[in-house]
Amino acid sequence: MDDDTATTDRGPARNAVLKQLPQQELARVLARCEEVQLGLKHVVYDEGKAIEHVYFPLTAVFSHVALVDGQVAVEVGTIGPEGFVGLPAFLGTTRSPNAVFSQIEGASLRMSVEALHDVLRGDGALHRALSRYTQAMLLQLAQNVACNTQHTVEERAARWLLMTADRVGSLTFPMTQEFLAQMLGVRRPTVSLTAGVLQTAGLIRYARGVITVVDREGLLDASCDCYLLLREEFERLTQP
Repeated sequence: MDDDTATTDRGPARNAVLKQLPQQELARVLARCEEVQLGLKHVVYDEGKAIEHVYFPLTAVFSHVALVDGQVAVEVGTIGPEGFVGLPAFLGTTRSPNAVFSQIEGASLRMSVEALHDVLRGDGALHRALSRYTQAMLLQLAQNVACNTQHTVEERAARWLLMTADRVGSLTFPMTQEFLAQMLGVRRPTVSLTAGVLQTAGLIRYARGVITVVDREGLLDASCDCYLLLREEFERLTQP
């Protein structure tokens, strides 16, 4: 990877974990990474299978999903430029009971697990940044469990759309109702009704697999408190 990558909008400054590293350590990390473009629903690691690479998302957004009987049950975490894909490898395991795949196509920096462990042997800023990010992800996982049981589908959908818009960096992004149903753990007719309610209220516009957030403040009012809680915690724990 050449030095020009760091100066582009898709460079390491897009990733909050890498942004915390001092220049010398960042250079070591970048020397072991390659930039890759991942398409929609690209599986980066699967249930029970070996984890070979970790990812620092730049413009891509990933879903961490729990599976039941080999099928997607519900999304338990969202990972975008604020984070890191591959926490099991950081924590010392070689496999994960869950799966992670790209929900929004885009760019990421990819590193082999062996290279990650080599960089981490120095016990420098990357280790500290990933430890802080682990804390933020644990909160997200726990909060999602509570959210899925305590809040309405409309509130959860509003939260999820806001989180996705934040990670994409745009109020317009591709999203099918089928995919949103999987992420929320509900049937597609329920998502159709929910999207209809939000659209009738003038909060979103949905057409041909593309969602546009028309009224962000209104969508924020329609969302549960989980959105702001998670956003504030991630910002606190991923600051340089």
